[in-house]
Amino acid sequence: MSTYFLLILIFILLAINILLLQKYSRYKQRYKQQGLFGKWPIRQISIEEFDSIFKTNELGPTLATEVHFIGRGSLHVPGGTSDTEAWVLSALAKKSDQIFEFGTCTGKTTYLLAKNSPTQARITTITLAPDQLNSYERSAGDSKKSTDDAVAESAFINFLYSGTPEEKKITQLFGDSKHFDEKPFAHQMNLIFVDGSHAYSYVLSDSEKAFNMVAPNGIILWHDYRGTQDTADVFKAMNLLSKNKKLVHLKDTSLIAYRAEA
Repeated sequence: MSTYFLLILIFILLAINILLLQKYSRYKQRYKQQGLFGKWPIRQISIEEFDSIFKTNELGPTLATEVHFIGRGSLHVPGGTSDTEAWVLSALAKKSDQIFEFGTCTGKTTYLLAKNSPTQARITTITLAPDQLNSYERSAGDSKKSTDDAVAESAFINFLYSGTPEEKKITQLFGDSKHFDEKPFAHQMNLIFVDGSHAYSYVLSDSEKAFNMVAPNGIILWHDYRGTQDTADVFKAMNLLSKNKKLVHLKDTSLIAYRAEA
């Protein structure tokens, strides 16, 4: 075998090994939820450990977690949560009177929060309207992918909840969340879902506002903690926040959770 063909063979084998390594790394991040060189920084716990509503018995989950639900299965939903994540949010909404959502997108999660929350509950949600895209503020540390995804998901002015009885429980805000004034909501929200722009600067900005808004013993949930390959900006921002806040990663989900002190 000539040196030329030997070099080609070595190159092909190296390329195959790199592809396999990338696939293995993506598998570990997506399914094992850990990096190539070890566990992710935020401690992982079960949903049972995080909140008593998810306590199981010999039959599995109890009727306390029964919810009205719209699943997605394998269907594509823009910006959508998994069925498990939607169930977690819906169950927690059952005992939440004041709920805030960063990132309305299609309004599917908004609808589930309204449908499952108590009759007197109020859900406030904010999104960037299609005609407000010029106000979006990309910062130097934001990835292009996160920015492009945020713009693509700011395409709706009619939502899944539109025209439903649950709409009366919902206050829809339009605007850039960086300019949202959270002061009128300070320490009032029992449940906050941070799922707006996944760009690094927006995750940090929305999170700061969420910490100011959460009520004593209230809960904040963040979506899409998926590692460095899928949502790198979220991963970076949450790991930074975890240095000063007691954050946990809910097992078998991409949700990061925080409970305020009572």
